[in-house]
Amino acid sequence: MASASSSTAVQLGRIRVLKQGLINQPSTKLGPVVYWLFRDQRVRDNWALIHAVDQASRLDVPVAVAFNLFDHFLGAKARQLGFMLRGLQQLRHELERTLHIPFFLFQGEAVDTIPNFVKECGASLLVTDFSPLRQVRGWKEEISKKVSGSVSIHEVDAHNVVPMWVTSDKLEDYARTIRPKINNRLPEYMIEFPALKPHVKKWDTGNRSIDWEKLIEHVTSEGDEVPEVEWCKPGESIALEKLKEFAKNRLMNYSADRNNPTKPEAVSGLSPYLHFGQISAQRCALEARKYHKVYQQGVDKFLDELIVWRELADNFCYYEPHYDSFLGACDWGRATLMDHAFDKRERICTLEQLENAQTTDPLWNASQLEMVHHGKMHGYMRMYWAKKILEWTSSPQEAVEIAVYLNDKYSIDGRDPNGYAGIMWSICGVHDNGFQERPVYGKIRSMTYAGCARKFDIDAYIRSVKKLVRDVKKRKGEILVDS
Repeated sequence: MASASSSTAVQLGRIRVLKQGLINQPSTKLGPVVYWLFRDQRVRDNWALIHAVDQASRLDVPVAVAFNLFDHFLGAKARQLGFMLRGLQQLRHELERTLHIPFFLFQGEAVDTIPNFVKECGASLLVTDFSPLRQVRGWKEEISKKVSGSVSIHEVDAHNVVPMWVTSDKLEDYARTIRPKINNRLPEYMIEFPALKPHVKKWDTGNRSIDWEKLIEHVTSEGDEVPEVEWCKPGESIALEKLKEFAKNRLMNYSADRNNPTKPEAVSGLSPYLHFGQISAQRCALEARKYHKVYQQGVDKFLDELIVWRELADNFCYYEPHYDSFLGACDWGRATLMDHAFDKRERICTLEQLENAQTTDPLWNASQLEMVHHGKMHGYMRMYWAKKILEWTSSPQEAVEIAVYLNDKYSIDGRDPNGYAGIMWSICGVHDNGFQERPVYGKIRSMTYAGCARKFDIDAYIRSVKKLVRDVKKRKGEILVDS
């Protein structure tokens, strides 16, 4: 009989059976459960881990967590890999110390390492995280083909509050179409997580020491042109502390000030932790909801961004195979951009000029420098940044390619559905409406320097970025050059 927490996860539709093996057949000698972790890198508040432990308890078999390291997944550099590996180091310690569950780290191609591990340990069930990205979905298809027919594979959406496949079975055009579908299901999903207890069935693991410092040094040295950042310390404990501090002290200003780049304290700063799964969106929602009576506007807006817009991005990347290219533009966006594809541009910037923040727009340059040196660009500036790339490149196809390349390379939370959907919203009109037609943009919503000046103090933002860059260079011991 499955435990209550396992039943809850099943009843909530968080689990999809990708491959049916023999775990539910009587009189079958069953092997251990393996949880292949990749998107939700945490011990607490993790429905996938909860399901893996519950299934192992039900079957009376051991359970283990496996992680496969791709040195440069989608162009990840030292900034992203260092943050991830330092978080995984903490995860392994917590997993083995509190739950007595072993952690295995593999390097290479997951389509080889994971099936090999499943075969070597004789696993009967492989539990996996859900991701809408096509690369991950492709790995799962290959792994399903490679593992024995007796092995079951369960996919768990532990990333979204309402599982992606529960919310909608089609591509949603707007936030307004997906919002009621999510909100109608929220009461049953906004629940407290069941507690995990140490697993009693031991796994004879042998010698599995991991030289974390050597591994991190090796991986980060190969991508050191985009160095790690100091302001964002990894790990789920730190993420939880940041969440609680934000909810208590800064959530009150979120609704009014979240789009003001000169007030970065108004936003949560949680996106790196959400991207790497070091904190659960459901935990963030539960914590924020505690303050609903006192900060109603701030909480409502935060929950809408955290749940509706993030889950809309997952929906987009799952149901639109070309989520990171111009081919993924909505019909009206593609049509209007092609109508204006040969409009005269005020200027054309090369990738090198854009990457090095060498345009004639000081506001755009500041946003690019913020991303390059800080590893994170203010959300409002990301929209302006992407729209100007459309304006300054020879085609919308090139604009999307450059925006994706720069965001994935420099943003600590790059290579994420949120980033892809945000770029496609800014450049191609995805999830947006048409506006008054104008050169280059067509009916795509535009943003201008003058419009930004009406919303916030541009000079103050530029000064803050210059100070940030100087501080980073000081820490690195570089010679300062006034810019």
